[in-house]
Amino acid sequence: MPHNIVHFAIHADDVERARRFYEAVLGMSRAHASGELIVLNSPDVQLIVHAMSPAIAESVTITSPPKKRENAAMKFFFTVPSLAAAESIASTLGGTVFSEQWKGPGFVVRNACDPEGNVFQIRETAP
Repeated sequence: MPHNIVHFAIHADDVERARRFYEAVLGMSRAHASGELIVLNSPDVQLIVHAMSPAIAESVTITSPPKKRENAAMKFFFTVPSLAAAESIASTLGGTVFSEQWKGPGFVVRNACDPEGNVFQIRETAP
């Protein structure tokens, strides 16, 4: 089992769709799964995609394209090899990488959301 630096969970109505999205966009791999969750790994992060409870799922509307669900207390960040590639992959899997970008010391960032509207940020290393 890899030693991940960070572990976190998101809740999704469609766990399999979220799995496919994060595997493709962020280069994660499936570690294991049970009936209500899937564990994904990258060298530094472990992401648990957990099924929403039926009561919560009833109150969430999933749209296409996804409507941003920004009312979370946390936002996670991932470094990707290419923002352009991540944008292309995300759009084919029902997510969005937003066009506005910011530069920081040694990186460029853009916000994104998965097919269910969970907002996160992707970063590309810049010279």
